[in-house]
Amino acid sequence: MDGPSHRRRIAVEAETRLRCAIITISDTRTVDDDVSGDTIMRALTDDGHEVIYRTIVPDDGERILAALDEALALNVAVIVTNGGTGIARRDVTFEFLQGRLERTLPGFGELFRALSFPEIGPAAILTRATAGTIAETLVFVLPGSPHAVETALDGLILPDLPHLAWEITRR
Repeated sequence: MDGPSHRRRIAVEAETRLRCAIITISDTRTVDDDVSGDTIMRALTDDGHEVIYRTIVPDDGERILAALDEALALNVAVIVTNGGTGIARRDVTFEFLQGRLERTLPGFGELFRALSFPEIGPAAILTRATAGTIAETLVFVLPGSPHAVETALDGLILPDLPHLAWEITRR
């Protein structure tokens, strides 16, 4: 039976303090002005999770994949990327990360765009935000806008993160 009590039971069974990684993808951001990365860091740690890896890489497919592999090697449960999900020529995050996802969560991108539409209108279709798994790691691919990051974290990711992590590791 689904519902709030079922979700509470699952959350209790799930590991609630997750090891996380943050990858900011930008040609212009630095540690001093990575507002979206800071937003993700604050949201994850405020929710009780541990961020053990954080980096900024340029909009370059090979560098994105190298950062992804570094994070995966640390055996994190969650990787949150931000940046490079638009349709500009330099936005290559989607192409490179989508190809690495073993299982996709199409509903994530659909719901993210639905949540974004009331705020930004038809421009919501410009994002290629997505999510999926690589082995037993959840991967969330978010736009670089701080507001978009907050929308995804508050509306989709944080409310059910321990349950999602539990789901991909249960047998």
